[in-house]
Formats: sequence, C-alpha cells, structure tokens
Amino acid sequence: MRSWCNLSEYIVSELTEKSCTPCEGGVPPLDDSAVSALLGKIHADWELNDTGKEIQREFKFKGYYKTIAFVNAVAWIANNEGHHPDLEVSYNRCLVRYTTHAIDGLTDNDFICAAKIDALINS
Repeated sequence: MRSWCNLSEYIVSELTEKSCTPCEGGVPPLDDSAVSALLGKIHADWELNDTGKEIQREFKFKGYYKTIAFVNAVAWIANNEGHHPDLEVSYNRCLVRYTTHAIDGLTDNDFICAAKIDALINS
C-alpha cells in the first residue's frame, strides 16, 4: 500500500509527464468539478482565484538571486510548454498565476504547468 507521500508523488508525476496542447479558443474552460479534481493533484498552496478563472501560488525565497533563479526556471518551463504564467516578482517572493487567456478560464495546461513548477521546487 502506498503512503500518502508516495501517492502524492505519483499524482504529481501523472501531470508532469503530460505536455500542454495549444489552445486558440473555441473550447469551453474546465467545469468546477474538473477544476476541483485537478486542484487535488497539485500542491495544496495553489489557490483558485475569486472568479474561478485562475490558479495562483506564492513562492518565497531567501534573497533576490534565488527568486530570480526560480523565475528563470519557470520561464524555461513556460517556453517548453508554450504556456506562460503571469508573474509578480519582488526581492524574495514570486506570485505565479495561471489561466488560459484564449478562453478566459482554466484548462489542463494550467495544471500541467503548476505541477511542473511543484516538481521543480521539490527537486
């Protein structure tokens, strides 16, 4: 039987093994039940915003250099996936916000990228 920790690692890897697919619009955003299920597959610090159209997580670091190193790693993930977050960066923190702008809501892409950032932090 898997421990909770191992189950959590399995769930994260399930999303991290996926790749984003281009979204040019014309598809509906994820419904509430799909969003809820996917939120359960990423780190608990990811939050749904008030409109339900965006997920966000704040990351804190010890100093500017570590913050910028994280931002560069997130930029690398975004470039590889073709899905780009909105970032708010300051000296020792970075707020990462994901939404799929083309449909003004959430898609699998947002959760795939969130999981890949989670994996980055856990490594």
